Amino acid sequence: MDQNKYPRIYVERTLAIIKPDAIHKSEEIEDIILKSGFIVLQKRKLQLSPELCSDFYADQYGKFFFPSLTAFMSSGPIIALTLARSNAIAHWKSIIGPVNSAKAKETHPECLRAKYGSSDLKNALHGSESFHAAEREIKFMFPNSVIEPFPSREATEEYLSRYVNPTLLRGLTELCKHKPHNPCVWLADWLMNNSPNKPQICDGVIVEEAE
Repeated sequence: MDQNKYPRIYVERTLAIIKPDAIHKSEEIEDIILKSGFIVLQKRKLQLSPELCSDFYADQYGKFFFPSLTAFMSSGPIIALTLARSNAIAHWKSIIGPVNSAKAKETHPECLRAKYGSSDLKNALHGSESFHAAEREIKFMFPNSVIEPFPSREATEEYLSRYVNPTLLRGLTELCKHKPHNPCVWLADWLMNNSPNKPQICDGVIVEEAE
């Protein structure tokens, strides 16, 4: 298939971890994840050794809390999940809330860390900080997974500007002209019939070439 003619639409992914202190609430947390619009692409329950925890949190090496962090994360089983949806990284970070669960209870009482965590260390959940962190962490927890490179914001905006917005703008303009009773269904039908990748073939008059 010609990738230039039929470009892929990327859905952002992030890594979520249900930590040892919240593992008993995993079903409840996973239900919240699904209700928040995420798709769970991968899931595994495991217990990390202190050495693997050190590798996973290598960017925190040398900080005063590092020994306590690795000891806590290796103290019991965890659940690692690859989550997908639009704007997955930022959305998951907003749901889990600030790192310090005690402070989160005051500033963000509805977030998951406020609900399930108890301190700065025992804060129930993990979320990737960035595109590159998510790529590395997903590969760490799911070594056999195929990780495609994350598109940059510029690449995403260019894709929408080039392949989506022109057709969508035409469709929305026609929608405003017709004002159908069920606009969503009407727009869906219009997009199907006017997809630039599926041009319509008209049974019109055949024009013979001049001799």
